[in-house]
Order: sequence, then C-alpha cells, then structure tokens
Amino acid sequence: MNLTTAKYENGLKASLADPAEAAAYLNAALEENDQEIFLLALRDIAEARGFSRLAQDASLNRENLYRMLSPTGNPQLSSLNTLLQSMGLRLAVEVETA
Repeated sequence: MNLTTAKYENGLKASLADPAEAAAYLNAALEENDQEIFLLALRDIAEARGFSRLAQDASLNRENLYRMLSPTGNPQLSSLNTLLQSMGLRLAVEVETA
C-alpha cells in the first residue's frame, strides 16, 4: 500500500466515525443498487468503529458480523437493523423522485 492510499483510508475511517458521514456513505452505496457495494460500505464503517466493539455493541458474534459483511453476505433485516442501530443509524424508506 502506498502512502497516498494509506492517507486516504485513514481519512475515510476517521470520517466514517461520524454517524452523519456514515449515513451519507451508505446512501451513496445504496444508489449503486448493488448489495455487494452496500455491504462493503457497511464493512468500511465497521472497520472504522472497530469490529470487536461494534459486535459487542450490537450483541452480535464477531465472526457472524464478518460473515454478514462479506461480499457474499446476506444479512437478515433484523441483523441489519441491530447493526445500524449500534452505529447510531436507522433504515428509512423515501418516495423516489423521477
């Protein structure tokens, strides 16, 4: 990893600790309409907050959290809600604008 990439990743992780930044990041990932991209964004936020701490806060097994956020993960809605709540976030539905 080169220095520029390391600085970018450190800056990204620092910004994702802020719930407002994390929400914007997840909303941008959702716009891609690709579950793998959304799970990758969730994983970035989890890494920024620390997997062990986040698993504990969400009352989830750390290994299950890793599996849930893997590219092939398929979390149940209840697990996703629990995870988001532990991040200070929530799911919402909006009217699509044309």
